Amino acid sequence: MSSSANSDLTTIAFGTTGMNITRVGFGAWAVGGTGWSGGWGPQDDSESVAAIRRAVERGVNWVDTAWVYGYGHSESVVREALSVFSDADRPYVFTKCGPVEPSVRTDDPIATGDPKVLREQVVASLRRLGTDSVDLMQMHWEAEDGVELEVYWQALLDMKAEGLYRAVGLSNFDTSELERAEALGHVDTLQPPFSAIDRRAAADLLPWCNKHETGVIVYSPMHAGLLTGAFSAERVASLPEDDWRKSDDDFTDNLTANLAVASAMVKVAERHGVSTAAAAAAWTIAWPAVSGAIVGARSAAQVDGWLDAATLRYDAEDLQIVAEAIGASGAGEGPALPR
Repeated sequence: MSSSANSDLTTIAFGTTGMNITRVGFGAWAVGGTGWSGGWGPQDDSESVAAIRRAVERGVNWVDTAWVYGYGHSESVVREALSVFSDADRPYVFTKCGPVEPSVRTDDPIATGDPKVLREQVVASLRRLGTDSVDLMQMHWEAEDGVELEVYWQALLDMKAEGLYRAVGLSNFDTSELERAEALGHVDTLQPPFSAIDRRAAADLLPWCNKHETGVIVYSPMHAGLLTGAFSAERVASLPEDDWRKSDDDFTDNLTANLAVASAMVKVAERHGVSTAAAAAAWTIAWPAVSGAIVGARSAAQVDGWLDAATLRYDAEDLQIVAEAIGASGAGEGPALPR
């Protein structure tokens, strides 16, 4: 697949992959719909298709999905959404493997490191996405079935060499695991959680990636919506019962502290005349090692709401406003200022 030819957005080198990506990409987690443990509640596929198409039409040149997002459903929706674009205008597509569908879909999935199963997952993802090769395949999280990292990372490297994907990366791995993988073959990319609330990646992961020229795309830059300025205790209470956020600590016990950081994002947004969501996502790409931020949307209007994140550049005052809110509230963990 090629990068979107209609992009007016600035791009940046994605590590050593040879791809240049826009500073924000479309995240297709919520597109997976409901009926599985990580769902965001009911989602209209037609709205998902419209959202993805709006992002691409406005210049976003990559989409990040995963097989586990609805156990193939997100990938199928991504294929449908991209079917209207020419090869020249199609965005890069990134997906993930590892988790195995449980016998009860609403149970939490367990990730496998079995090379045979991973190959089956990769081939199935390519089929759902309607392609012979995908731009990036990522191990979604570390294997939980006892298979050593060296075994499954080598299997993933081998499939890259076969041409099943252009680049290979890891998601939700720590620095010691990155070192073990790098010893076998270059970790092209890393996908960690990162936001003004969850800043742990800045302590060691981002410096490691910067040193090793590993591209970084961060997920949940708006911390699952908490940093959009739209949340309150009442909003949390009104979430569907099958929305994972309803019982998450950051939306319950830690809500007050986290909303203080969201208030700081409102101030930054007002300074630049953008949405709070855009300000929250842009904070993550102010960190030198971050190539891009994955931003989800459940409708085309939501895409329009955060797209300014791709061009907003934080200045020293913006960064200080957020850092002071973090310090005063005690929200989250990790460094508060880029370094």
